[in-house]
Amino acid sequence: MKLLRKVLVLGLLFLLPGCPSWFLETPTFTLKEVAVTRISLEEIHFLFGIEVQNPNHFDLKLRALEYKAYLNDQEVGKGRVEKEVQIAKSSSTLVQVPMKTDFKNLGNPLGFILAGQDLRYKIEGAAILKTSLSTTTIPFSKSGEIKIRK
Repeated sequence: MKLLRKVLVLGLLFLLPGCPSWFLETPTFTLKEVAVTRISLEEIHFLFGIEVQNPNHFDLKLRALEYKAYLNDQEVGKGRVEKEVQIAKSSSTLVQVPMKTDFKNLGNPLGFILAGQDLRYKIEGAAILKTSLSTTTIPFSKSGEIKIRK
């Protein structure tokens, strides 16, 4: 009986780290703001404010965020942020994500940006999260309309 109990405990120890989805509610990602931080003759720098909502009853650590950004259905850039951010339980945190792109990549959205008009956006990627038991990668995709801040 003791041997069976030990085998079950060992089995659970091996299974738990590989199955964070059993206890992890998926966080949501919302693009809250887009700011133009710098414009030069060749490129434009953006700062995306992505709100990460943690629905869990325990804290999460965002270890990295990989992303692709689209404005008016045109890919404007991609990147990876490796900055550890604490996402408190049952709350949200705004994560600042920088991105730069060449003007040639912007094409049509450039006029909307300069005029301060609303833009259709889509941001997709993957978040690498750490819980107390393991690390997991959660894909996300969000789209909508947003006004560019200057």
